[in-house]
Amino acid sequence: MASGDYRHHVWGGALCSVVLGMVRMGASGPAHREGPLGPVCPGRDTLTESLLHLQLSARVKKVWKPQLLQRELYSEILDKKFTVTVTMRTLDLIDKAYGFDFYILKTPKEDLCSKFGMDLKRGMLLRLARQDPQLHPDDPERRAAIYSKYKDFAIPEAEAEWVGLTLEEAVEKQRLLEEKDPVPLFKIYVEELVEQLRQQVLSEPAVVQKTASGK
Repeated sequence: MASGDYRHHVWGGALCSVVLGMVRMGASGPAHREGPLGPVCPGRDTLTESLLHLQLSARVKKVWKPQLLQRELYSEILDKKFTVTVTMRTLDLIDKAYGFDFYILKTPKEDLCSKFGMDLKRGMLLRLARQDPQLHPDDPERRAAIYSKYKDFAIPEAEAEWVGLTLEEAVEKQRLLEEKDPVPLFKIYVEELVEQLRQQVLSEPAVVQKTASGK
């Protein structure tokens, strides 16, 4: 770059500011000087700068939205139909899992990403844990077949009750559990004492007293 020339590019938004041809011109200097992008107008005994604003083409923000569909899905375990909003990918995953119930039970929370889906999972797990006889009460064979079909997902009821709860729901559930009438401590201590005495009696050797025989 020639002496006296200065170029600076400032990129911001949709504008490009280009500062060109900062030239120290003398009184007898030329009428104009050709800069990199064309003529630069001089000024006598002053530092002259030429600003050229280039308007760049505006970028259009593009947003891709999934195609949402309403479908009626049936749960064998709950024996209910649900009208839900799904994407084509969700339908593909349900088919890949071989059914709605399998999809809900197999999919982890972070992938399911749905409060409604986690509530369904909790309901399914509770019914499996309880072996609820209200499922097809008039058809025990069908009920047994359904419970057998999903037996690999069965967990204890006490654990299933907490599946899918939000932090607020879990705190409230714990509060209600703690508010239940506790067993009096004296009753606990009495039962422990009785058990200790029983174990002590069983561990001691039997003492046989010899009775005096008559002469």
